[in-house]
Amino acid sequence: MVKMSLLSLPLPALEQYCASLGEPGFRAKQLFQWIWEKGVVDVSAMTNLSKAFREKLLAGCSCALPEVVTTQASKDGTLKLLLALEDGERVETVLIPEKDHTTQCLSTQVGCAMGCTFCATGTLGFTRNMTAGEMAGQVLAARQVLAERGIALPLRNLVFMGMGEPLLNYDNLLDTLHILTHPLGPDFSTRRVTVSTVGIKRGLVELGETGLCSLAVSLHAPTQALREQLMPRAAKALPLEELLALLEAYPLKARQRITLEYVLLGGVNDQPQHARELVRLFAHFKGSSPKINLICYNPPQGVDSPYAAPQEADVAEFMAILQKKGMTVLRRASKGADIAAACGQLKAQEG
Repeated sequence: MVKMSLLSLPLPALEQYCASLGEPGFRAKQLFQWIWEKGVVDVSAMTNLSKAFREKLLAGCSCALPEVVTTQASKDGTLKLLLALEDGERVETVLIPEKDHTTQCLSTQVGCAMGCTFCATGTLGFTRNMTAGEMAGQVLAARQVLAERGIALPLRNLVFMGMGEPLLNYDNLLDTLHILTHPLGPDFSTRRVTVSTVGIKRGLVELGETGLCSLAVSLHAPTQALREQLMPRAAKALPLEELLALLEAYPLKARQRITLEYVLLGGVNDQPQHARELVRLFAHFKGSSPKINLICYNPPQGVDSPYAAPQEADVAEFMAILQKKGMTVLRRASKGADIAAACGQLKAQEG
């Protein structure tokens, strides 16, 4: 018998489940806090629950975290965790040290179906969606690793930018966001949670309406033709013109902006004409002006790639053209490249 995962249940669903066992509503809150506030996943250790209730949970439920198989440490302090799920499948999550906190990059699928040509994860193909418990469980696993290593930088920011396309796992993604932002649980600020997507029509605007996170969109090209070359499945499923229309309609909170991610590929999409085309693309954008994150390409390890990292002079010129036109543009530092933990390098392999 496959046991139901307690980690996959947001509080309202947990309340319903506890009620089905004849337990009062406050028991669900206690159980939720044990798991998500205290990080305790051993039901037998939840001492303020009755013995009979704990026995029911142990008989019918699972509360297993993803297992940390290996931990790799980069020279810049980044940690990459290889996680084994209950069925033996593996994913990776990355812990990135910042000035006063840690940011965690979360995976949402085993593999990825999008097949973007510059992404190592895309070479794996798609195996399955991760459950809400597996996605949120990455946070508990990460906190254990940080505590074991004596790392004092608190885990404060979450970015769904790991393996997989989050919006192709939309329902489980929403449950995960509800769990991670709940005040009786991890209580992450919705302003410190970002979901990254290549642009999936179903769920894009709906995600904004939930108010549970910020949005980052993997753009990577200023024209439909070039986007089809670099990320053919995403570009054909949602053409650039339609994607921009959805972004114009995306509901934003006060002072919130959409982030556009743009991986600079040497000689492919990083030339002055590409920067000017990007400026023109957003010249008449009806929504709030987006932020642009430039990411220098990180060649995947152990894979022949047709792409190369951009030249520093090209990066500087590209940024200057955007800034001159009043666009907000940042160059995102790539961390963990020496352990294949940087953007586009995750492959769920042992180091």
